[in-house]
Amino acid sequence: MSSLSDDLPRGVSLHPLKIFKGELGSVMHVLKSSDSSFTQFGEVYFSTIFPGVIKGWRKHLRMVMNLAVPIGEVEFIFYDDRDDSSTQNSFRSVSLSPQNYQRLTVQPGIWMAFRGIGPGESMVVNCASLEYDPEESIVEPFATTKIIPPFFD
Repeated sequence: MSSLSDDLPRGVSLHPLKIFKGELGSVMHVLKSSDSSFTQFGEVYFSTIFPGVIKGWRKHLRMVMNLAVPIGEVEFIFYDDRDDSSTQNSFRSVSLSPQNYQRLTVQPGIWMAFRGIGPGESMVVNCASLEYDPEESIVEPFATTKIIPPFFD
């Protein structure tokens, strides 16, 4: 199930990105300090994932994630358990790839998991607003009984 940005939980947004193709290769933008979703710089890291593998659940408490998929294809799933949210108790998903090249901005407080759905190893880049701090997020295994998605098997 892929969703349009209107269907994503409050605090999750998609931003179209540009790919500049040249005869020697491509330049793929992810985030500029002038972008409206930019808050601050913490760190940039890459995460790879194999087809069919699921990573998650993770909920950041203060970090804003700015995610893009420059290689392969990745499906992201979100669960919103925030009491004050208009999208409380909802699940949504979106798939990103170079063919659907967008930045996914995820505000703190939203559960997220993702899986590789491309034919080979996929890569996610995160331009995070904070440096990694293990005390800053809550982690649950995907098979937890606390969060049971209606799809994404």
